[in-house]
Amino acid sequence: MQEVCEFLKEAGVYYLATVEGDQPRVRPFGTAHIFEGKLYIQTGKSKEVSKQIQADPKVEICAFKGGKWLRLAGTLVRDDRVEAKASLLDAYPMLKGRYSAEDDNTEVLYFKDAVATFSSFTEAPRTVTF
Repeated sequence: MQEVCEFLKEAGVYYLATVEGDQPRVRPFGTAHIFEGKLYIQTGKSKEVSKQIQADPKVEICAFKGGKWLRLAGTLVRDDRVEAKASLLDAYPMLKGRYSAEDDNTEVLYFKDAVATFSSFTEAPRTVTF
């Protein structure tokens, strides 16, 4: 999990895919944080992506850096605890102008049943689960 988190951070931007009805939706994200042994991401509950995740929590992430890419599939679980929100926001202080651990909009989600596959054009794929 640590390797996955570091890859996402080093990539800077990754793309999160959700489903809305029968339509795939993809958008850029940039948060990745480990809290209490789980990999978290962050968004706002008012956003369409949050509504899509709540309707169908199975998602996939794709990130690319240095000729390698990562695909991370799993189920996202909302964690409404102030401690979880505060931990992620402390790791990304630039978000504190828009989000607060105490507000009703900040949403942090952790991966459950995650399968991460590291790939490149020159190496065989490698899979880790957490």
